[in-house]
Amino acid sequence: MDWDQLELNPKVITAVKKAKLKSIKEVLHLSGPDLQRLTKLSIIDVQHLLKTVSLALRNNCVLTALQIYQQKEEFPVQHKKLGFGCSILNRLLRGGLPLVGISELVGQSSAGKTQIGLQLSLCVQYPYEYGGLESGVIYICTEDVFPDKRLQQLIALQHQLRTDVPGEIIKKIKFGNSIFIEHVADIDTLFECIAKRAPILLSRGMVRLIIIDSIAALFRCEFGIQQSITKAKYLQTLGAKLYQLSSGFQSPVLCINQITSTVDERGLAGTNMDVLEKVSPALGITWSNQLLMRLMVSRPSYEFSRDTDASTTGTVIRTLSVIFAPHLPQSCCHYIVNAEGVKGIE
Repeated sequence: MDWDQLELNPKVITAVKKAKLKSIKEVLHLSGPDLQRLTKLSIIDVQHLLKTVSLALRNNCVLTALQIYQQKEEFPVQHKKLGFGCSILNRLLRGGLPLVGISELVGQSSAGKTQIGLQLSLCVQYPYEYGGLESGVIYICTEDVFPDKRLQQLIALQHQLRTDVPGEIIKKIKFGNSIFIEHVADIDTLFECIAKRAPILLSRGMVRLIIIDSIAALFRCEFGIQQSITKAKYLQTLGAKLYQLSSGFQSPVLCINQITSTVDERGLAGTNMDVLEKVSPALGITWSNQLLMRLMVSRPSYEFSRDTDASTTGTVIRTLSVIFAPHLPQSCCHYIVNAEGVKGIE
């Protein structure tokens, strides 16, 4: 470090050199009193030294949230999302899943959680201009066998679902070659997969998405009520490791979760929020604190108007709701699951 390049009093520079401090790192590792003893400087000079080296290390100005929002080209990570392959779902989520952070998809059985996971497994393989990340996915199954037949059906009908993508681009993508499936039966195997195998694939650029289906199954089986503290520690460790992978490789993590019934039946009739009041996501507040975003899917209990396309074909209309996210308001939209995949409806 050339101390003469910093805006410091020559007396301070001389004292720093005499103390044999050769880098900013060495200075910042010392407390104010330690620097005083080493350099024999006054407390005012030491404070000025620490402030100057800190500014030199930062080497950039403070930006407001508005500036980041307006300068999309300079901050691509904050604006890039993994699309859902549907304009209506993407509009609800302002682009899709954020690249950094753990997103959760929670809901009742047969609400379409796995269908959304499968669709994202294909969406991640598309080029950036079509909402993808040009990479693969690690799909971790903890309950049922991976639905390979359904995946093959979705792959075969991609040209019908993704009408926004030219057919020649879809034909070039070898969807099945970039989906890495792992079946885990216990928590130790899950941690081994997350800590050892996943980083290898991520570091080689072979995958940019991690899906766990489902996160609650293993914890419900292995921990009883008496082991709540141990369970919480495992959840915190898992959340920290998943976030480390997500932030380190700019890759979204989607955890599919189950729900548990609650006694309180208060709610807002006609919205998906009444379902949330009657049920709650599994794993409790410890797991909730690890999440960036929570989405909820459900089969609504009320009837839709007869003029919707889905009602005329007998298709079940489901609801996708934003429960919490730092960048989204609480809102919802309706969708259907058909042979082509998951499609939002107006």
